[in-house]
Amino acid sequence: MDTLLFGPFVRGLALGVAVAAPVGPMSLLCMRQTLARGFLAGMAAGLGVATADGVYGAIAAFGLVAVADVLIGQQPWLRIVGGAAMVYLGIGAMRTRPAAAKGVDSGSGLARSYASTFALTMMNPSTILSFAALFAGLGLGGGESGGAAAPLIVAGVFVGSAIWWLLVTGGLSLARTRLSPRAQRVINLGAGLVLVTFGLAAIGSVLLW
Repeated sequence: MDTLLFGPFVRGLALGVAVAAPVGPMSLLCMRQTLARGFLAGMAAGLGVATADGVYGAIAAFGLVAVADVLIGQQPWLRIVGGAAMVYLGIGAMRTRPAAAKGVDSGSGLARSYASTFALTMMNPSTILSFAALFAGLGLGGGESGGAAAPLIVAGVFVGSAIWWLLVTGGLSLARTRLSPRAQRVINLGAGLVLVTFGLAAIGSVLLW
């Protein structure tokens, strides 16, 4: 019984890492938070992404079709709002001065870092479809083990994503003190430009549809 239940958790864990690992706008936000404000801010942002991954994983694992349909039906508006938020954050990143990026993380604003990445990740309902496809491919779902596996799958997704962000933000926080002001400026400009591009692409995908 323990082995039967442990299997879905491990597969959910691997799935969480696989979903978190690809570099995208949320990855850039978490990385930039780490470089600008330190480990705690970056990890708070990473946990926001992990929580949203867990929510979408739960929708797919428990087969909450009605919830998925509602979110996907609101996808155009969510993309516009999320795209606008990314443009705003991208412009803010490009305007950040290297001197501010060298400040020591005081622990303030951690809730805002968490909430912003959670909200932005939740504004991409198509993630549900990705989870559903991955779960089907791995043979995971709410019906497995009489439904007892679904919570373990969801827990595995969250833990796997959180572990990934722990490693990423931990490594970046160590490298943070070695970056010159010029390097920080280049990173801020690059990350900001990519975020603005992602944001405009999200808005354009709706307006030009």
